[in-house]
Amino acid sequence: MRLRLDLAYDGTNFRGWARQPQLRTVQGTLEGALARVLGGDPRVVVAGRTDAGVHARGQVAHLDLDEAQQQRLQLRSGRYGDTRDPIEALARRLTGALGAYSDLAVIRSSIAPEGFDARFSAVWRRYEYRLADRAAGYDPLERHRTTFVRADLDAQAMDAAARSLIGLHDFAAYCKPRPEATTIRTLLEFDWRRDEAGVLVAHVKADAFCHSMVRALVGGCVAVGEDRLAVDDLAEIRDGLERVPEVKVLAARGLTLTEVGYPTDELLATRAEQTRARRDGDVDDD
Repeated sequence: MRLRLDLAYDGTNFRGWARQPQLRTVQGTLEGALARVLGGDPRVVVAGRTDAGVHARGQVAHLDLDEAQQQRLQLRSGRYGDTRDPIEALARRLTGALGAYSDLAVIRSSIAPEGFDARFSAVWRRYEYRLADRAAGYDPLERHRTTFVRADLDAQAMDAAARSLIGLHDFAAYCKPRPEATTIRTLLEFDWRRDEAGVLVAHVKADAFCHSMVRALVGGCVAVGEDRLAVDDLAEIRDGLERVPEVKVLAARGLTLTEVGYPTDELLATRAEQTRARRDGDVDDD
């Protein structure tokens, strides 16, 4: 039985998604809660392996249950007259196992459709980056999810630069290289706007992201907003395929994975096969 888990977390005190010995990670914390509730040695697969300090409110993972875990799930559902569907109730049990005011929550648990793979079935991921400049001001209550820049940024120039990068391209100039990993991506959306508090918010959507890609793209836009680069420079840097010192990788605190998109159920398996063949050994994270 394969389950889909929808997750949200504050990445501030996690050393990224992937399980690491002696370090607190999202995967390790989630799998620990699953082991307490279901027993065994659960292992989850995630849509996007977020880096240290990156947040999520629309993360997706899948989990395969063995027979013993399925039986335990059914047995626990019948305790104390609990009549809820055991699959749906699992999310609440996991959130309880994680403790009060946890920085990780399982929002929803459900049976995964046939052919579903949280990582390889995905057709796009969407991130949000929050950036406060001097015009917006520093808000200490938002410090864990907003990066502060001591400058007055030109939001219109940043938006124009962001939109110029949209399309299928090699984004090697905006990625940390990984051995045997492609840096060709389709950037579907990239724009900037100020919210009601004046904070600059970027919306970035792509079929997948290579390591640090979103934060490097944001760093390029900040250079434009500070008038250190021209609007057209970002596309020229991209096409040069080499990282440049003018483009800084901004802090993880401002970045949140907001949504993962999947095709219709009948196309899930085909999509997973195609993606796995194209990006076997590749990394999709930020």
